Amino acid sequence: MLTKEQKIWINHLSNTDIIKVIPYNPKTKDVFRIIKKDLKKILGNVRISHRGSTALKISGQGEIDLYIPTTIKDFNRYLDKLTKHLGKPGSVYPLERVRFVKYIDDIKIEIFIINKNNSGWKNSIKFEQALRKNKGLLNKYEKLKQSCDGLSVKKYYAKKTEFINYVLST
Repeated sequence: MLTKEQKIWINHLSNTDIIKVIPYNPKTKDVFRIIKKDLKKILGNVRISHRGSTALKISGQGEIDLYIPTTIKDFNRYLDKLTKHLGKPGSVYPLERVRFVKYIDDIKIEIFIINKNNSGWKNSIKFEQALRKNKGLLNKYEKLKQSCDGLSVKKYYAKKTEFINYVLST
């Protein structure tokens, strides 16, 4: 089941763009190391977290989800620094979440500055911890993602979010 806020967010997603799910690519581990090193040169000694399917080593869209959790105090400072190096962000939710996109060796990297006190961030940590502790859940999640190959972005994120909500409620 989706929350009201989740429905609003999902409804803004494309009903025509199609999701392509691919097997885990071990090369993403090396690309993560490269981008992490580059970002630390820009931002200093900050926490940089590899999340999502490539961190879990399962099928997914093949992109690296990289998060920089921060306080509200440092949020705009990091935003300004990354904007100077990466250009205009793809999406901005002020003092909550900002997304940049970069490519290395044809691998898409989504770089997020995230408010570390945001409930969405905290829930994503709980969700991934649950998957890492329970291989059965991780396998179900991967099968769900594989079954979504060819669906619209909107349908994919609706199914994925419902699964996340299910895991968080158990």
